[in-house]
Amino acid sequence: MRRWLFLSALALASAAHAAAGEGAPQRHAKPRGAAPAPAVPPPAPAPARPVLTLGEVLASSARFQPQILEAVAKVRSAEGKRLQAEGAFDTQVKAQAEGRLSGFYDGSYAGGTIERPIENWGGSYYGGYRISGGRFPIYEDERYTNVLGEIKAGAVLSLLRDRFIDDRRFNRGNAALDVDVAEAEKLITAISVQRRAVAAYNLWVAAGLRLKVYRELLDLARARQAGLERQVELGARPRIILTEQAQNILRRETLVARTEQELANAANTLSLFWRDANGQPQRPAPELLPDAFPTIPQPTGAARMALQGRPDLKTLDLRIAQATNRLELDRNQLKPRLDLKVEASQDLGPVGSGGRSRNGFESKVGLSFSVPLERRAAKGRIAATTAEIDGLERRRQTTREQIAAEIEGIAIDVRATERLALLAEEERARASEMARAEQRRFTEGASDFFLVNLREESAADAAVRQLDARFRNLVSNAELAAAAADLKALGLE
Repeated sequence: MRRWLFLSALALASAAHAAAGEGAPQRHAKPRGAAPAPAVPPPAPAPARPVLTLGEVLASSARFQPQILEAVAKVRSAEGKRLQAEGAFDTQVKAQAEGRLSGFYDGSYAGGTIERPIENWGGSYYGGYRISGGRFPIYEDERYTNVLGEIKAGAVLSLLRDRFIDDRRFNRGNAALDVDVAEAEKLITAISVQRRAVAAYNLWVAAGLRLKVYRELLDLARARQAGLERQVELGARPRIILTEQAQNILRRETLVARTEQELANAANTLSLFWRDANGQPQRPAPELLPDAFPTIPQPTGAARMALQGRPDLKTLDLRIAQATNRLELDRNQLKPRLDLKVEASQDLGPVGSGGRSRNGFESKVGLSFSVPLERRAAKGRIAATTAEIDGLERRRQTTREQIAAEIEGIAIDVRATERLALLAEEERARASEMARAEQRRFTEGASDFFLVNLREESAADAAVRQLDARFRNLVSNAELAAAAADLKALGLE
């Protein structure tokens, strides 16, 4: 009886709608010769609302994220130490003066030298000037000069030990490599941070899109409320259906509330990477959510790029280079020391108190030789450094193989998540089509309330699974970009 009343009410409503259509004024054809109607300009497109993009998040993270700034500070520290090592090759200026205030002798003396290390050859060259006056005791006889003083120039050269490398050049080269190591470690940190920034951004977008799905599901239930109440009043539906409707709304409100919490947590995580002009974390408002996920292009030739651009491999190469330089320094200690010294001097002016023996041009050349007999210290350092180099090379081999396996594993994940995303999209389309069809059948009275709710919630679940599949695919692409050191995709170029 109630079903018959419901169908009768639908028939009356259809008849009233048809009658209203018949009474509506008809559109007549435009008579010939009539003036054309003025063209109506199309409405201006609505301004696009501002959204937070992945590029903005990556740019903010690269500029203000504290872990990256800490790595930058370490680079500056390494550069300072390199400058400190360069100080071993600074020009040295020395001066001294001495005069007697009392005693038998009245000699006074002043002089200065400038010494410059030779950067690419062990040793140094120097020049100086000195002048003296008065009388000196015999044990200070070398202080005598002519009246206008004496100029001197010379050089000390290493012929065997320290010829190609010494402590100064090793420290300078080691400090330069430390800067490169700090740069590589900074890049490792930046890649890790940007990878997490991509994941946090996509998690935020996924939570927003999931919330949109559940809100649309809730809106469907609320929009159906008035119709159900009317049908219950007309006796077309049992009153218990309103209780079921209330339960259904509460269940969907719970989904919305839970997803709003997930969105708030995702925004809180994203604030660690999206920062204001002062570098302080800022939480993105829901109004800044985009309507779709961003696009992360897959790097081409990922394995080749990884082996060429991975900073962890570069770090190991630099450590091997440092150990190799240390090995050369250790081998240098096995060589005997043979130094050559060349010096020329010229006294100026009239002959002084020291006599004519100081007058004229003087040149000297000399050799000095020394060698440790046992050299056990150098041999022990050579053995230890050789073992260190071997260990670093084995670690590099392991790292290289792990990178290749990691790239292949991530590539498998990318292909699998792409296929799962396509399947989830097809499932969502089918579930949405089934839900729309069931809604039409329910409106026509050919379906029941339980089934239409089931179809709608199945469609919402399929949409959420499609979002999750797309999210996993984006995360896999970000992992691949990080593994391949694709700096452009990570916002580091």
